[in-house]
Amino acid sequence: MADADDGRTYRGLPGAFPYAVRTSDSWAFRGYAVVAALVTALVTLLLGTALVVLVANTVGTAGGSLTLSRSFYVLVGLLVVIPVLAPVLLVARRHRRVGSDVRYDRRLALAGFGFLVALYVGLVITVPPAQRTPPSGPLAPLIEVLYAVPPLAGLLPPLFAAALIALAHRRWR
Repeated sequence: MADADDGRTYRGLPGAFPYAVRTSDSWAFRGYAVVAALVTALVTLLLGTALVVLVANTVGTAGGSLTLSRSFYVLVGLLVVIPVLAPVLLVARRHRRVGSDVRYDRRLALAGFGFLVALYVGLVITVPPAQRTPPSGPLAPLIEVLYAVPPLAGLLPPLFAAALIALAHRRWR
């Protein structure tokens, strides 16, 4: 177990990423940590920009439902970012408290990648019909099936994948 003063621990969320990557021996996890950092930055940038545009477009109107929609942007951002960050934070915490375990790191990385895939599947399901493009390529049959699913069902893949991250952590910690 790492001592709090040995310089190998982290302080807060930004320090957890380099700490987890530095102390992990799993290349799958290291790759996931880089991808998770990029995805988190991208989601934060996109939702932050969308929130600024929403506030700018509604600055002269009264509160009520507009305040709720502003809060909804923040909530959606958190619901996307937290499961993306969770494997990295869990691995960093485990390394700090117990030590490194390549199998645990690899399994959490795979669960994290699974969440990213499930998030993409959920986004494909919820594309509004007016904005759908005709699918082409080798994944066209799969995209057509996903387009046929009711949009509300687009919440299920990310929720299921987030639950798998929690289950993987509980099972292999």
